[in-house]
Amino acid sequence: MSIRTFVVGVGMTKFEKPGSKEWDYPDMAREAGTKALEDAGVAYDRIQQAYVGYVYGESTSGQRAVYELGITGIPVINVNNNCSTGSTALFLARQAVKSGTVDCALALGFEKMQKGSLGSTYEDREQPMLNHLKELFPLFEWGGEPVAPYMFGAAGREHMEKYGTTPEQFAKIGWKNHKHSVNNPYAQFQEEYSLDDIKAARVVYEPLTKLQCSPTSDGSGAAVIASERFVDEHDLWDRAVEIAGQSMVTDTKDTFTDKSAITLVGAKMSRLAAEQAYEEAGMGASDVQVVELHDCFSTNELLTYEALGLAAEGEGGKLVDSGDNTYGGRWVVNPSGGLISKGHPLGATGLAQCSELTWQLRGQADKRQVENVTGALQHNIGLGGAAVVTVYKPAR
Repeated sequence: MSIRTFVVGVGMTKFEKPGSKEWDYPDMAREAGTKALEDAGVAYDRIQQAYVGYVYGESTSGQRAVYELGITGIPVINVNNNCSTGSTALFLARQAVKSGTVDCALALGFEKMQKGSLGSTYEDREQPMLNHLKELFPLFEWGGEPVAPYMFGAAGREHMEKYGTTPEQFAKIGWKNHKHSVNNPYAQFQEEYSLDDIKAARVVYEPLTKLQCSPTSDGSGAAVIASERFVDEHDLWDRAVEIAGQSMVTDTKDTFTDKSAITLVGAKMSRLAAEQAYEEAGMGASDVQVVELHDCFSTNELLTYEALGLAAEGEGGKLVDSGDNTYGGRWVVNPSGGLISKGHPLGATGLAQCSELTWQLRGQADKRQVENVTGALQHNIGLGGAAVVTVYKPAR
């Protein structure tokens, strides 16, 4: 018999520009973790395992982080999966509960980042993205731009060439997400821009302008995951949200044989993860109303519409133009402002997405609230690579 799994508590910090606030990762973790435990009504000594995600940090930083919440001798597992680190911690916590190994686990993620574009930490060994870049360089010219916008910008160019997608359609995604973030007190940016502002911003790598790119950020997020038995025993049904389906997928051979920038940035990983998560949940894209997806760049949001089944292949631009990705449309995508405007502290992003969707399903998202939410979808991806897709529904 399959064990049902639930999010019973979530919490996060406001995401901040690196260096703009005097805090360190233990402070971030304490704030987000305490909020999640209080939201669940669960004391830390009831947590049986903790999965702690971060990309930039020293070994056992996970222990140092959760020791701010308590020191109880439980297993603490450090997690690093590039930009999908937070949702990987969530995946592992849910897996521990679903397997019956534990009844209550904590997933926590944080990041204290350097200013500016992402770069490598170690220069004396092969970079994990080298094989991806070797495949991409012959397809699209690289002029020394930061690698991430180059890769996702190239994927956008490929979509334009194959399907006629326009730079304005990508810009509309940046415009939408900045507009959504105005109502999110946790967002790093809460300023609305006009579409002309988005298009006129500094070009990073065509078709991407600066206001279509996620910033580096500091911050933390956390979630408490529990079994049905634990929810029953502690009478947590009033706050429980069910994880109905979840899948993690890494690169398949197609990544390196398709000769496609779109595949190299994980579109097929995302599609396969979505198919598997939908199958477990017994739900599909038509059964959700709100989506938090990995818009590290506006191009990736459009590609992900198609990977998640919100639009047919090649028709992501039509979805943008129809308005079916925002309030009043078929889905509300990234009501939080997404990575573009909420921010992207790598280890925390997946857990911030989980927090937003939990609030949406509970009806606690304040001015961001989507009407009549009965299903929610989360997508988080890290190149190198891993994609995690999670389907949520009300506990009862």
